[in-house]
Formats: sequence, structure tokens, C-alpha cells
Amino acid sequence: MPRRHRFRRRRFQPWALLGRLLVLLAAAWVCGFAWFVGVVLTAAPPQPLPHADGIVALTGGDDRVAAGLALLAAHDAPRLLISGAGRGTYLGDFTVDDAQAATHYAGAITLGHMAGSTLGNAAEAADWVHAYNMHSLIIVTADYHMPRALLDMRSALPGVRLIAAPVRPPAMRKLLSVPTVRLLAAEYTKFLVVRLGLGGVASVAADRS
Repeated sequence: MPRRHRFRRRRFQPWALLGRLLVLLAAAWVCGFAWFVGVVLTAAPPQPLPHADGIVALTGGDDRVAAGLALLAAHDAPRLLISGAGRGTYLGDFTVDDAQAATHYAGAITLGHMAGSTLGNAAEAADWVHAYNMHSLIIVTADYHMPRALLDMRSALPGVRLIAAPVRPPAMRKLLSVPTVRLLAAEYTKFLVVRLGLGGVASVAADRS
């Protein structure tokens, strides 16, 4: 009598499947993070910078307001919105040099007091754009923050031409340091959240990037 081979059914192993899925997700995250870092490191405003109807400077980091004021002074756009300035903030509350420039161009500057997140910046910019019937904007924010900011701005301002004018903040000047890598990793994760249509989650986290 020939021996009968007994075939044992492999038991479904959910933990093994979950482990493989997590490995794949981690690999995808790492590949995407490498792409994101490349985008940030090569970010630069177009040369020459096209003229626009307005400038939006997103507060929350070094040099952003100064860069927005410099663009206004260079007549790259006739109006400037400083978004997310915070309640009770006035033009004279900036640094000495910025305050002088802000005072000189006070009639062309709007302070946005309501935004507390990037999503809020986009909503604040949308109200401002509609009030002045604008069709093009220069967006000023940190280079690492620009990809996510543009996602939110495009969602809030369909049909409006957006021109990125990224600023390289001090936090990005030591690229191989642990704090910089941590900053980029956190920002890339927020970018993914918005890219997946979960921007409200990032907003609830009250990011001030």
C-alpha cells in the first residue's frame, strides 16, 4: 500500500501578514522620505520671480516675514498677507528692521490673526484672495514646509496660480544633524497626512510649522 501523504493546511497567521505589511509600509515611507528630502534641498524660487497679485507669508519660523517684506519692497506684488500673526499682534511687533519696513508699507499689508495651522493659513489666504479678486500668489514659508503648504493652498484656492518662494531657516543649515533629520521626518509625515486627504488631523494637532 502506498503511503498517503498528509498535506497540512498552513494556518492563517495574521501576525506574520501584519509584519510583512509593516515592513512594506516602512520601506515605502523611507523611499518617499528620500524623495521629500531631495525636493526640500533643491527648493528655490523661480528666477526671475514672476509678478503676482499678492504675497502670503506664513508665520511660524525664522525669516519668513522678512522675506515677504523684501518681496513687497521689490514690487514683486502690490499686497502682502502675513498669515497666522496671532491675536493682538501689530506691525510694530516684529524685529526692528522688519518693523520699519512694515510701517513703510503698512497700507499694503494685511495681518491675519486667525490661523493657527497650515490649514488655517490656507483658509485665511483664501478669504484675502477673494476679497481682492486675486489670481496669482507668491507663497513664502520655510523650504521644508513648502510642499505641505502648497497642498493646502491649492485645495483652498483652486484656479489661483501659486509661486513658491521658499526660505532656508536656521534649522535646515545643519543637514546631517539629528534635530534636522527629526524635523524633516516629522514634516514628511504631516505631508503624507495631508496628501492622503486627512489634513484636518494635522490641523487638530495644531502644527505651527
